[in-house]
Amino acid sequence: MSWEPRPVPEVNPETERYWQAAASGELLVRECPDCGLVYHYPRSLCPDCFSENVEWRETSGRGEVYSYSTARTMSGWPEEDLPLVVAYVELDEGPRLMTNIDADPENVSVGTHVEVQFVDTEDEDVSIPVFVPVEE
Repeated sequence: MSWEPRPVPEVNPETERYWQAAASGELLVRECPDCGLVYHYPRSLCPDCFSENVEWRETSGRGEVYSYSTARTMSGWPEEDLPLVVAYVELDEGPRLMTNIDADPENVSVGTHVEVQFVDTEDEDVSIPVFVPVEE
């Protein structure tokens, strides 16, 4: 994707570590030792058992496309970066996250194996995880 820098997402105390890790090339999720749930989007309480005893966990950055849609027009999105593949990726570690797939839509399908890459933003402490298809 050529749109650089990307707009900066809203960073708050719950997500700050996530965005900083992405800027360093790491994709983090949260894990609850109390119930064993591994989840994404970062939050300070486990969404299953509501425990505050949650930890950061680095992922492999690999997964597969669970679901996707192709946006051929999008208000405010640069024309040269369309069409845009918006997808849920199921990480090898279990959780699903909404993201973009940096690929021609014809090369994406449910089950496509992908790996994370990071796109810079205007803030050097924040990068956006996007995924690209890989051969398995």
